[in-house]
Amino acid sequence: MSQQPKKKSLGRGLSALLDNTGEGTETTTQSSGHSSTQHGGISQISIEHIEANPFQPRTRFDEQALNELRESIIHYGLIQPITVRRVSKDKYQLISGERRFKASQLAGLTEIPAYVRLADDQAMLEMALIENTHREDLDAIEIAMGYQRLIEECSLTQEELSGKLGKDRTTITNYLRLLKLPPVIQLAIREKKITMGHARALINIDNPISQLNVFDKILDESLSVRDTEEKARATKGKVSAKHLQNGNGTSQEDKHIEQNLSGVFASKVKVSRSGGKGKIVIPFSSDEQFRKILALLHAGQ
Repeated sequence: MSQQPKKKSLGRGLSALLDNTGEGTETTTQSSGHSSTQHGGISQISIEHIEANPFQPRTRFDEQALNELRESIIHYGLIQPITVRRVSKDKYQLISGERRFKASQLAGLTEIPAYVRLADDQAMLEMALIENTHREDLDAIEIAMGYQRLIEECSLTQEELSGKLGKDRTTITNYLRLLKLPPVIQLAIREKKITMGHARALINIDNPISQLNVFDKILDESLSVRDTEEKARATKGKVSAKHLQNGNGTSQEDKHIEQNLSGVFASKVKVSRSGGKGKIVIPFSSDEQFRKILALLHAGQ
């Protein structure tokens, strides 16, 4: 008997909390568009009239968490409204709350409570990025990419970004530095094979090859963050025998680079350099192999 009332209140959890405030807001919205929401009102908007945010920085959603939110919405309604902007009559675009929006779709809602705001593309991007970079379920690389987009696409300095996010500038700098790590290490961060603590230690190693060497040890030897920091300190600025030239003029370091790149591109890569200058040669034997190499190069950008 307790299930039926819950299903009748599907999607109206917010209205229940606000003592029927949603009823009046919905009526106002139907009669006067989104103007009533300019003063903080909440509108009930048809889900089919809402489109995804093209500036959404999040690229992945945890399926289990999404299903748990769906179950919560089925039983209690959506408690926290999404935020949208109106782009035309009966057409809205998400600014923030895509996870709530997706879960509401899965729950079978036809309407969803929303704040409606006026925003141009730049303001929309900034609001979406700032809202999402505060979420706990983003991985460190997604946060870093969000910060990078705010800086590049919203023309913000790190200092300005620090003020908008309420975060220390050093924290922002450390996240941005993650994007300079080799792609294989960035992927490991996203897949939670290594922690942010491991990543911060690897950042302090100047040489990408040395970063990869220590990264391999983290995985092979299950190094703790403290062990990784010690390895990083021992590696940083160290000139070892691996950097010395062998008989044919190719350093051990360059040979390691050649081996890694050859594995990535499925081609016998050749590295030659001297005095800070040189070249990387990636041979290919067919148009198909050439296209695969190009695809890999683009994926790493």
